[in-house]
Amino acid sequence: MARRSVVGGGSPPPTDDPSLIDDHPARDDPEPDPESLARTICLRLLTARARSRQELAEALLRRNVPDEAADRVLDRLASVGLIDDHAFAVDFVRSKQVERGLASRELARQLRAKGIADETVAEVLADTDEAAERATARRLVERRLRSMGGLPPEVQTRRLAAMLARKGYSPGLTFQVVRQVVGESASEQVGADFEYPDADS
Repeated sequence: MARRSVVGGGSPPPTDDPSLIDDHPARDDPEPDPESLARTICLRLLTARARSRQELAEALLRRNVPDEAADRVLDRLASVGLIDDHAFAVDFVRSKQVERGLASRELARQLRAKGIADETVAEVLADTDEAAERATARRLVERRLRSMGGLPPEVQTRRLAAMLARKGYSPGLTFQVVRQVVGESASEQVGADFEYPDADS
């Protein structure tokens, strides 16, 4: 069986014509330079959601990007507004308050874990409305209580207090709200031996 020619009926194309050579860049190209790699990683992560500078730095460290290259790329991204820890903190607080009903105590802990500076955390949380936080805690308790109808009041109280504690509400506010919703006697009985988590736990 006759072999078909590559192009029409003529001879194969000359291999010295660069436009016709089968090119496989991934096979022979050198590794990308560290800054290009760092920029690609950061832009991909920022496309998914906003990130703090520390979150991006940790991602670059996991990919073994040298510190000098990482710092240069992070500085450039900050200079054009793609990294902004203050704006990140504002959006983080707003979304977590709405989505999960977190109190300022827990929001502060999570922001610090993401590398947000203490002064930025304090500034962003300075306008926290105590009355609004109390109302949010009550809504959380009332909603959760609807699924606990068959439990004794002491068990309800313990579980509701634990829920608010995980969300960062203070012991005083926690038991005030739970007492109002569940009942004073059960709240006092549980509150006597309830182990409230530390602020940094």
